[in-house]
Formats: sequence, C-alpha cells, structure tokens
Amino acid sequence: MSFRKKSRALADSMRARLDVGQRFMVLCVVVGLLCGLVAVAFHLSIHWLFGEVWHLAESLSLPGFIAVMLLAPTLGGLIVGLGVRFISPNAAGSGIPQTKAAYFNNGGRISAHDGFWRFIFGVLYVGLGNSLGREGPTVHVSAAIGSRIGRWGFRDAQRRQAMVPVGVAGGIAAAFNAPIAAIMFVFEELMDGFSMKALGGIAVAVVIAAATSRMILGENPIVNTHLSVDYHTSLWMLVAMPLGIAAGLVGTAFTAAIVGLRGWVKDRKALPEWIRPAIGGLMVGCFGLAGWYFSGLLGYHSPDVFSVGYDSLEMAFEAKLAVGILLVLLVLKALAVIVNYATGGSGGLFSPTLFLGGMIGGIMGFGLAGFNEMLPIPDYPGDQEVIGGCVLLGMGALFGAVIRNPLTSLIMIFEMTGNYSLILPIMGGNLIAWGIASRLQRTPIYNALLMQDGISLKEMPAYRGAQDYAQLPIAAIMTYDVETLSEQATVSQVRTGLRQKKLAKHAYPVVNEEGHLRGIVTRGELQLAVPETRISEMIADQELMSFTPKTSIRDAANKLIAREFQQAPVVSEVDPKRLVGVITLNDITRQQNAVG
Repeated sequence: MSFRKKSRALADSMRARLDVGQRFMVLCVVVGLLCGLVAVAFHLSIHWLFGEVWHLAESLSLPGFIAVMLLAPTLGGLIVGLGVRFISPNAAGSGIPQTKAAYFNNGGRISAHDGFWRFIFGVLYVGLGNSLGREGPTVHVSAAIGSRIGRWGFRDAQRRQAMVPVGVAGGIAAAFNAPIAAIMFVFEELMDGFSMKALGGIAVAVVIAAATSRMILGENPIVNTHLSVDYHTSLWMLVAMPLGIAAGLVGTAFTAAIVGLRGWVKDRKALPEWIRPAIGGLMVGCFGLAGWYFSGLLGYHSPDVFSVGYDSLEMAFEAKLAVGILLVLLVLKALAVIVNYATGGSGGLFSPTLFLGGMIGGIMGFGLAGFNEMLPIPDYPGDQEVIGGCVLLGMGALFGAVIRNPLTSLIMIFEMTGNYSLILPIMGGNLIAWGIASRLQRTPIYNALLMQDGISLKEMPAYRGAQDYAQLPIAAIMTYDVETLSEQATVSQVRTGLRQKKLAKHAYPVVNEEGHLRGIVTRGELQLAVPETRISEMIADQELMSFTPKTSIRDAANKLIAREFQQAPVVSEVDPKRLVGVITLNDITRQQNAVG
C-alpha cells in the first residue's frame, strides 16, 4: 500500500473513532509539537550557519575577512532569488503577508512545498548574514504545517482553515518563547472575532510548541535583560512618553521606506527579479562591514548589522555599548533591513524591529543618564538600570509602531525578556507609538505589502437576512464528514458494518477502490434490497446529480426539489469524481429556520 493510501486510511480511521471536536484537539497537539521542532531547528540552523561564516571570516586576513562578509550575504541573496524565481515564488518576504492572503482568500491552503522551501531559503538567507529575522518565516512554515494537517484530518473547509492560526500560534510561541503573546498575535493579526473553540485549540498548540522549544533550547528568555531593579512607575511614565513619540515617528519612516523602496525595485523591469536579492545582499555586506569598522573605532567591533543581532541587544541592556555604537547600529541596521526586504529577501521583520527599538531606547537612556548628572533625579536607580529600562521600552514601542499589534508587543516584551516591572510605562509607550503610526500611515505594513502585490483580503459583507442566506454557497452549510460505501460490497456486508458503527444516515455516497464517486444509495433502498446484491448493481442505472461547494443554496434547493431528491453529493470543482461532502434538504431547511 502506498504512503498516500496509508495516510488516507489513517485519516478515515481517525474520523471514524473521534468526533470533530476531539479530532481538532488531537491534531492541535500534533501541530504544536511539529511547529515547536521546526522553530527550534530554524533557530539552531541560522545560529550555526552564521557562526561558521563569521568564524571563517575572522580566521582570514583583513582582505579575506572583507571578501567573505561581502560574498556570504550576496550568495544568500542569489540562492533566494533563483529559488523564488524557479522553485517557490512564495518564499520571498517575511511569510506573514503570504499567510494572511492564504487564510483570508484561499481557505487557509498553504502548500507543504512552500513551507519546506521557506525553511531552506530562510536558513540560507539569514544564516549567510542578511539582516532579516527568523520569526516571520517560522510563522509561514508553521502555518503550512497547520494547513497540511488540517487538509489531512478534516473535510470541513472551516476546520481546515482553523488549523492555520493554530500553526501560526505554535510557531511564534516556540520562536519567541512567548506563548501568551502568540495567542494575542493570532487574534490581532488573523482573527477579527473571539472564539472560545479556536482559543482552546490554539492554546493547546502554544503550550506544546513552547514546551518543546524550552526542552531543547532551555528555559531562559530569548533576550536576557540583566535587569533586577524595581522601577518606580510614575517617573518612568514620563520616560515612556517621549520614547513612544520617537518610536512612532521612526516606525512610520521605517515602514514607509520598506514599502516605498520595494515598490521602486518592483518597477525596475530591466533588472531581473532573481538578481535583486543578490544585489541587496551585497549592499548589506557593505553596511555590515561599515558597522563592524565604525563600531570598532568606538571600542567594540559589532557584527550585528549582519543576521539577527540579539548579542548587541543584550549588551545594550547592560550598558556595555557606547552611545556612538548604538547610533551606528541603529542607522546601518535599519538601512540593511530596508534593502534586504525591498529587494526580495527571505526573512522577517520581528527581530530587526525589536533590535532597532532597543537601539532607540538605549540612545535615550544615555540621554537620561546625562541629564541626571546635570540635575540629579530622586530615586535614580543607576545608569545601567536606566539604560536597560529604556532599551526595554524602546523594543516594545517600535514593535507596536511597525507591526501594529499593541497587545502582542506588550506581552511579547515581557515573555521574551522575563522582566515585568515596567508594565505600565511599556503599555503607555506602546500605545503612543501605535497611535502615532496608525495616524500617519493608516495601512499596516503587512496589508500594505499585499496591496502592493495587487492582493486584497476578502471581507465578509454585513448580513442582511434570508435573501443573503440564499446566495451563500452550500459550502457554508453542507456536511463534510460522510460515511461512504464501497461499490464492491454486498448489501449484507454494508448492513453489518453500519450496525456495528451505529450509523443510520438517510443516504450514503458510493465510491470505488480509488475513492472516486460512483453514486448514492439511500437507507430505504438498503433495507429493501436482497442481502447478496452488490452495491454496484444498485447504482448501475443511476442518474447521479451532484453539486460543487460554490453552488448557491438557492440553486441547490431548487434542483433537489425539482428532481424530488432529498440529498446529493458535493464534489470538487477541479475533479468531479472526488467527493467532498453531502448536501441535504434537511441541511437547507434547518439553517433557513435558524436564520429566519
């Protein structure tokens, strides 16, 4: 038996043993485990690859060092450019816009092919030194896992779609070691309405994914703040206000630069798409070497314009980086991220945004420390704690301004850093930054990127009564989990099987060995037939009527009534032999009564 047939048999067995709710929870556990493993693998692969590249460069003379750090991100860009052009067009960018488009416009369908290549290209692109993050691609890969398992485990389109947020939450929980923020992100970014059913499944996946990550990577937060002091809220609210304003303005300029440069690059028709990421990689190599050189002049050669860059962020918390280094890293890292994303690289914006926010906060922290020297502040905790606290505030504020999920940014900062003493100032700074960015640039960055690609997310129109109900597709009310009969079985075998399963449906679709639809048999026909009769004989002269999921409820009802049928099979639009469900007059009238 082939793998596909074994997989299908396993799915059928699960459907027979577990009801829909039980199946959903079991599959959420599976998705959480797989997403946790994928996030850990992504983290370790990027960390290892960039470590090897940097170690190789440092072992060479200065010309060799420069050559390696110019060529590595260029090679990463070339691989991604060719891969996006010839293998997986959806592997460019962060992956979150693609996930949103699939969830809203394509019923949550994300191919395993796209997920696999997103992982490969993301590791190579960021691991070879390009200045984007790992969390966005992790979301895309995890969403692909949820989508694939959803299609395997459910026939119901809504259940399949619901597995995508489960994967997204699991990926973020493991990537950031932030399970609560993962739940908030899903509801802020993907799901407009609150659903307790969805929350239950998402919470299961988040717990499993975060536990898997912690078992392998350890319990420590992703970023160690080294902050142990208790901050006085009243004074820090005064710090959060200007920091929030600065983050709102910088965040708006940052997102406008990404979208604007990306649009400009897309309009350069003479420049082949596959070469653009390589050009971006070469430019980032120049930015990274400039950052290494200029930061070295100020006392510390920082490599963190390249790749993810959390090491400098931790040093900023400890006030180990001079204000000049913070400024160099802020400017050059921002330029690197803008160029990498605009030229079609494969990586996310979460990590770079947190990094840049930390640099902004660190610069303001040095300013506050200098102010204290001129005019001492009561209960001043010390320069290191002040600078570290400002770094924390800056991370949250810029994340809120760029990603536009204020609750996610608030909770994520707590969970990533393990520091909860600045909750009110962080809330204030986040909301100020988010408010300014929303006012100056109304379209959030992920939606702006989709619009730039000519993609608009579908929106459900307001419901206006029974007239709208009749125009809905039957996919909204049909039955997806159906019991099928084999055409080779006898009536006696079918009766025994149905008795054992305690099933008493009005009718049963009939399929052949390949699973293709051949007809439909009612319970009354089975009761009247001779026990030795084969099912294939009962449907030999049958005139089968079927619908597709997009058939309107009105059309289906009219045709069923005209033919005096109580039910009809629903088949795939692209393959009329593939059964996807059943629609009955009872389904139609029951829902009609419910909305009436």
